[in-house]
Amino acid sequence: MLTANERIEWFVKARFGMFIHWGIYAIPARGEWVRSHERLSIENYQPFFEEFNPVNYNPKEWAALAKKAGMKYAVMTTKHHDGFCLFDSKLTDYKATNTPAGRDLIKEYVEAFRSEGLKVGFYYSLLDWHHPDYPAYGDSFHPMRDNEAWKDKKHDFSRYIEYMHGQVKELLTNYGKIDIMWFDFSYSNMSGETWKATELVKMVRSLQPHIIIDDRLGGNIRSANKEIYAGDFASPEQIIPPEGVVDEAGNPIPWEACITMNNHWGYAAADKDFKSPKQLIRALVECVSKGGNLLLNVGPNAKGEIPEESVEILTEIGKWMSKNGESIYGCGNAGLPKPEWGRYTKKGNKLYAHIFERGIGPIAIQGIKGKVKRARLLADGSEVSLQKPWNAHHYGDAIFLNFRSSKLPDEIDTVVELELEE
Repeated sequence: MLTANERIEWFVKARFGMFIHWGIYAIPARGEWVRSHERLSIENYQPFFEEFNPVNYNPKEWAALAKKAGMKYAVMTTKHHDGFCLFDSKLTDYKATNTPAGRDLIKEYVEAFRSEGLKVGFYYSLLDWHHPDYPAYGDSFHPMRDNEAWKDKKHDFSRYIEYMHGQVKELLTNYGKIDIMWFDFSYSNMSGETWKATELVKMVRSLQPHIIIDDRLGGNIRSANKEIYAGDFASPEQIIPPEGVVDEAGNPIPWEACITMNNHWGYAAADKDFKSPKQLIRALVECVSKGGNLLLNVGPNAKGEIPEESVEILTEIGKWMSKNGESIYGCGNAGLPKPEWGRYTKKGNKLYAHIFERGIGPIAIQGIKGKVKRARLLADGSEVSLQKPWNAHHYGDAIFLNFRSSKLPDEIDTVVELELEE
């Protein structure tokens, strides 16, 4: 049996992954929570099921884009909160094979991403607004939560738990080796053993002993005595933790910030508020500098296409990663204070100075005087002068990076590789 550290080893080296939120909610195109936000009944939502036909779905293109962007793994929604399954589950008729799509879309995803050498993950929602035995009236999020007609509707939650566990078993039995199981999410009393979480995780581990699991089943991943279902990594959402993530004793915990490119996870046609490649590259660097990963989301449209804006952003990120990826993969916290001009990442005896701000004059690096063998621009291997300015003798133990130009070689993030004495 693998230890937790052995299971997670590839993940903390990979650092950058693609999140894919896709389902029949791409047709109304107002985000993946449209059923809940707009209190849509199953009948109101049914037309989207009946017309779902992503004629341009080509996961090979998605996988090629992820690889080009420098991503090392992907996590795709197999079932979101609306209960619709993109895979061919034998336990429900509410699945892609019964829509005009007529295909197991998850099977194609797995094959495509594996063929590009990327690790493969499954997102699975613990919630299910379609299943008759999932609590509806009075629930925090169910579309029928305040619909009086549902007040006395009977349900047997144990049947839902059996169904949910059965679907997870299908996912981890029918698609070969799966690297990540990404459960979403626990809330109020719908947490931990409400999901029969211990039993669930034991089954997951028995089917795929190497798999890593997120922290959303409801356990306390920060505890010294964490539950079996507490997870292998923390999953902060739409935020990068100010100091990274640590346990109660102050030891670092593997973590992954999941972030959208605009303001929605699922396709939202009107949401054009996309973050820039610069913002997202710097977010990735920030995550790695704090010992974490970045899981960056795409929300394909109803035809199965990743939005053009997302493709352009990922292409630009890929250009930077192709030159500077060594400062990301396998890197982590450098153990130095954050410099005013940017951030540090570190791997072995290589310290990477990520310079965001040019400032005036040479760029000072504190705390490593006498330890640097050489400095190079990571992008092209060219030497960076470490000559100390004539008037800098009173500035403590700083060393100085000298750039000839008043502009940085890369205005997004100029990475200088500093080779340190062993």
